Amino acid sequence: MKGYLKDEEATRNVIKNGWLYSGDLGRFDEDGLLYIVDRKKDLVIRGGENVYPVEVEEVLYEIPEILEAAVVGVPHEVYGEVPKAFVVLKEGQLLTEEDVIAFCKKKLAKYKLPAEVDFIDTLPRNASGKVLKHTLRKEVKI
Repeated sequence: MKGYLKDEEATRNVIKNGWLYSGDLGRFDEDGLLYIVDRKKDLVIRGGENVYPVEVEEVLYEIPEILEAAVVGVPHEVYGEVPKAFVVLKEGQLLTEEDVIAFCKKKLAKYKLPAEVDFIDTLPRNASGKVLKHTLRKEVKI
């Protein structure tokens, strides 16, 4: 990639010394295979602890009533930011915020738990189907 069209600042932010910094976060497994696990800009830093939204989302998808889920960081006066879940339920299903958090408590460390759960009709997506997390962040009431 040579850069972003007509956006020199964005290009400077991702290309440094000839290297493209994609913002992807990954991990290597025991066989040396690389797995992309999240995006750096989506990482939630709660009181100094790293919370990867995809990890919380994977737990949310274990709840049978949930069709879709997305997690973003939202501002918090004590912890800096905390995870917030946006959930789309399957048709005809009912679930409360307390139900979701109780399920997550069984699977996640306390600092990774969603501080809030918003139930929405659909997740905002771009033309290729990617969830627009920046749009969800804008919907957060500060």
